[in-house]
Amino acid sequence: MEVVDLGNNVDYAEGLRVQEDAVTGILEGSRGETLFLLEHAPVYTIGRLRDQSSLRSRDSLPHPVFEISRGGQATYHGPGQLVGYPILDLREREKDLHAHLRRLEDAIIRTCHRFGVNAGRREGLTGVWVENRKLASIGVGVRRWISFHGFALNVTRESLGPFFAITPCGIDGVSMSCLEAEAGKPITVAEVAKVIAEELVG
Repeated sequence: MEVVDLGNNVDYAEGLRVQEDAVTGILEGSRGETLFLLEHAPVYTIGRLRDQSSLRSRDSLPHPVFEISRGGQATYHGPGQLVGYPILDLREREKDLHAHLRRLEDAIIRTCHRFGVNAGRREGLTGVWVENRKLASIGVGVRRWISFHGFALNVTRESLGPFFAITPCGIDGVSMSCLEAEAGKPITVAEVAKVIAEELVG
């Protein structure tokens, strides 16, 4: 799997474009699997749902909103948060979206452990948590068994503020946290990107 670092302040539309190109490339046989790692310019995203109450007051949000073809309610992407888009051929693995989600969670949990943070799962909830505090959100899509979208792991405190304007992932009372707050020390997005690439690529 190729790892591509797209850098920071990546426009959300550009993130969608590179995923589309990568999915098409795998389906056409012209490229292999790719893990894109990046920080987005500030943006809220939500799946194409009838109930969009997790955005609360959409017109008063401080950043743009994208409706996208992943599962799930509202979340935020922005500086201080590592976003990963694994474009994988699930035909060559196992055609099991649930197993794909669990593999992503496992890689993020192992990454957190390597920074001294005792992260794990919560019963019935997708994502990565420390007790009742959410560190990472996961939302994926598939096209003809090629995966796209992926995960967002809060690394620095800078990533947390905009979550207060929404109901993250549609879960009332959820508390968002970040790696450096849980570890009690400064951690950079670049440091985490290196580790999670190792955990996902192997």
